[in-house]
Amino acid sequence: MSAVILVVEDEPAIQELVAATLTFAGYKVLRAGDAESAHRIIADMLPDLIVSDWVLPGNSGIVLLRQLRGNPHTAGIPVIMLTARVADQDAVLALESGADDFITKPFSPRQLVARIYALLRRRAPHLTTDDIRHGALHLDPSTRSVTVAGRPVVLSPTEFRLLHFFMAQPGRVHNRAYLLDKVWNMNTFLEERTVDAHVGRLRSALEVTGEHARIETVRGLGYRFVVQGAADKPVVKPLEPGLSS
Repeated sequence: MSAVILVVEDEPAIQELVAATLTFAGYKVLRAGDAESAHRIIADMLPDLIVSDWVLPGNSGIVLLRQLRGNPHTAGIPVIMLTARVADQDAVLALESGADDFITKPFSPRQLVARIYALLRRRAPHLTTDDIRHGALHLDPSTRSVTVAGRPVVLSPTEFRLLHFFMAQPGRVHNRAYLLDKVWNMNTFLEERTVDAHVGRLRSALEVTGEHARIETVRGLGYRFVVQGAADKPVVKPLEPGLSS
């Protein structure tokens, strides 16, 4: 799936440059000209990553960053700060405030795309186009296909996103609320049993292959993808930065 990136920038020319660059790279782009607008957008849809200018009308990008980190609902969103400030202490302040990366202006659009891709690979691997294999189970985001020992498995779009999320983060336990945020990518109310229903359908689709047991229910916590044995360690095929799923 394509990552949703929120660009918070008050200078129209720079906002247009960043938005056009990211759209061309395959990302879905949301735009805000100030921190207040950014909060309104985030209330409707959680972005997968935020690119924010430091100097904004009203609250600065640093204030916005601290507000995001102080809210459990938005604390995990990766943030890249853009700024004309070049002093070391400014970079330190941005990173100490919770920024994941810091890019000074003027910047190369190609560098920005590469830094975003690297950050998504580290913080949200399910949003990249890397091939993932666990044993006989193979998921290819670029073709949206799943096979087991070369045999295709038919999944709905939601089931595919759910499996991609699980396979990209093997062994981690994800609660239902977190899965709703990350896989459904919205703040609108959905009952947590929606997750249970889709996990059930995903298991049913994989059952004939015997791979359904990899999706394990952790009682009282949620679900996790089980890697069974050393031979099942993930094999990742990196693609060029900026390519979108």
